[in-house]
Amino acid sequence: MPVQVFEKGSSEDRGENARLSSFVGAIAICDLVKSTLGPKGMDKILQSGSNPEDLQITNDGATILKSIYVDNGAAKVLIDISKVQDDEVGDGTTSVCVLAGEILREGEKLIGQQIHPQTIVRGWREATDVARAALVKAATDHSQDEEAFKKDLIDVARTTLSSKILTQEKSLFASLAVDAVLKLNGSTDLEHIKIIKKPGGSLKDSYLDRDGFLLEKKIGVGCPHLLEGDIKILVANTPMDSDKVKIFGSRVKADSTNKVAEIEAAERDKMRRKCEKILSHNINVFVNRQLIYNLPEGIFAQAGVMSIEHADFDGIERLALVTGGEIASTFDAAGSIRLGSCKKVEEIIIGEDKLIRFSGLSKPEACTIVLRGASSHVLDEAERSLHDALCVLSQMAQEKRTVLGAGCSEMIMAKAIDEAAAKTSGKQALAMEAFAHALRQIPSIICDNGGYDASDLCTKLRACHALGQNTMGLDMKRGQVADVGASGELKITESFKVKEQVLLSASEAAEMIMRVDEIIRRAPRQREG
Repeated sequence: MPVQVFEKGSSEDRGENARLSSFVGAIAICDLVKSTLGPKGMDKILQSGSNPEDLQITNDGATILKSIYVDNGAAKVLIDISKVQDDEVGDGTTSVCVLAGEILREGEKLIGQQIHPQTIVRGWREATDVARAALVKAATDHSQDEEAFKKDLIDVARTTLSSKILTQEKSLFASLAVDAVLKLNGSTDLEHIKIIKKPGGSLKDSYLDRDGFLLEKKIGVGCPHLLEGDIKILVANTPMDSDKVKIFGSRVKADSTNKVAEIEAAERDKMRRKCEKILSHNINVFVNRQLIYNLPEGIFAQAGVMSIEHADFDGIERLALVTGGEIASTFDAAGSIRLGSCKKVEEIIIGEDKLIRFSGLSKPEACTIVLRGASSHVLDEAERSLHDALCVLSQMAQEKRTVLGAGCSEMIMAKAIDEAAAKTSGKQALAMEAFAHALRQIPSIICDNGGYDASDLCTKLRACHALGQNTMGLDMKRGQVADVGASGELKITESFKVKEQVLLSASEAAEMIMRVDEIIRRAPRQREG
């Protein structure tokens, strides 16, 4: 009689069944997103089941994968590596899932040939080391030449934006992204770059406000709408209302209207004293996270101080950062608060909306990108695309090397693995060849998504690399093999860090899934009663 080890309701898959389940889940995720890969990738509509009005139209791998819910462990691993890729370098979120899925697809064939998973994993590890070494050898570094490095940044931004909605205006947005990142002076803190989305116009109407910070709020009634000179800014998060007694659970009972008037007068006096403390800091602008009611707003207007209420928390934190101030909540000691500063504050109009512009900031790294577009869905996708480009460019402040894109780097790595596999004895060589085949699937999928003959183009590309033409890649405009290096007209360049992260993450994820030989599902928790 079998012994019941697991709790009733638990299930267990072993050996081939467990491995097959893992392969099927990972390959399904790969097939889901691979149609979005490359400059001719397709978009997907993500619609909420609970709210049909809540939808996104995107081809960003990380956005697609974090919006779906799966019940397969291997599929969740691929979704996690896509999220890590997005957090780490910002781009390559689709590539990392597709490569991991293709490696596992090849691994499934090797399992069918009765090759042990550990042998396959050893071969994959060796192939990864060879591929990384080839990638390092193929990388170029122009960090010593400022002009050449800026050109690299623009080429990387153009390549990143080629597969996004911004591809039609990629020259404009590549220039915007590079200028914004160069203002960071080597920092990777993208908080200094604010992106504002305003429906109306077209994408080419977007622009970079190089020396300003825009706040999507309105100036208080009666306050000055233009300030120039040495402006002191107090950024606060404090209640500025005088119409309620702030003692929890308190109840006030008055037997005449005079008593009510006295209470109201006391509250107003209290608010006046608070406003006087604020004004004692000799400020020109008061920005508050909370509401500013009529009485304090009038007091600030009489003093010639510009008041701005209900500034969103992210906006107010960023404003304090770029003006060099700090967020205050108490104002008792004059001079104890670090005030922000700028040279000019004015009200401007973008489309039909009024915004407040702070210019001449103490932190020159700050800037604002204003996105214009036909609809909110277009603007949301444009923001995601631009954010990817900004992340990649900011990471190049640390890792300045670049590699060639358009399938060129994958072919270089695959060729190096094939040469190493030819010198390797044993079944590990088969695993290495399978890894190389998986790498070649990336340019093949790019061709398929463009509507071209993948078999024809990829064999031509492979032949070029075999002849030593290591700068050849895919031209998706003309549907042919072309030189994508500095000597060619395409100049398709990618960040070395992005490509390296895709290779390592995909390899590690595939290795983890290949090692699985048992899946144990615990019994669902029973509802009490």
